[in-house]
Amino acid sequence: MTDRLGHKQTAAMFTLMVLGREVPNQELAEVAGFTLTGTERTGLNKLGYVDSERTGPRRSYVHVLSDSGWAWCEDELTMGGPPPQRGQSPLATALYVVLGGLAEYLQRENKRLFHVFGPAPSANGAPPADLEGRIRAAYRELVKEPRGWVGLVDLRPKLGAPAAEVDAVLKELSRAGKAHLVPEDNRKALTAADHEAAIRLGGEDNHLLSIEA
Repeated sequence: MTDRLGHKQTAAMFTLMVLGREVPNQELAEVAGFTLTGTERTGLNKLGYVDSERTGPRRSYVHVLSDSGWAWCEDELTMGGPPPQRGQSPLATALYVVLGGLAEYLQRENKRLFHVFGPAPSANGAPPADLEGRIRAAYRELVKEPRGWVGLVDLRPKLGAPAAEVDAVLKELSRAGKAHLVPEDNRKALTAADHEAAIRLGGEDNHLLSIEA
């Protein structure tokens, strides 16, 4: 059974689900009419459903669903949402009817939510699968032993792809159990380039990658 969330938190979860990527507060306001701040944000962060970090010169928040967040959305679709209550908007009830239909489709087609709402093809038309192949090729070039660890700081320059697209593919590989991302144990050895190349996952920065054969 999923955790019951407030209306704004639920709306934020579903909006981040549909967008399927990192979303700045400004864009969230433009798309959904609100920002994720205050107790709503900290609550989702503490539950581990949403990763939020401050970026840019204005240090505004950017949010993305965590693995647990995607799992919550899938469970919420399956559960059919909270039971109808007196005064509840008919639109909210209808939304869960639609989401229930989506859950049935995913189960029938053996797909996951991320397959529906994941990243779109890149600007040059290359699908994520092509980028996955380039990541695997670069990893094989750098790794010293089977399933060894490779620094993201060494991997990224070999890909020639935007960081957001690389992150999206790495996160999908991690969700599928095809790759593993971990932080560097010796934090004192990290350089500015290591920090910049890191990928945010599971509420922490990860610097090393291992890919299954």
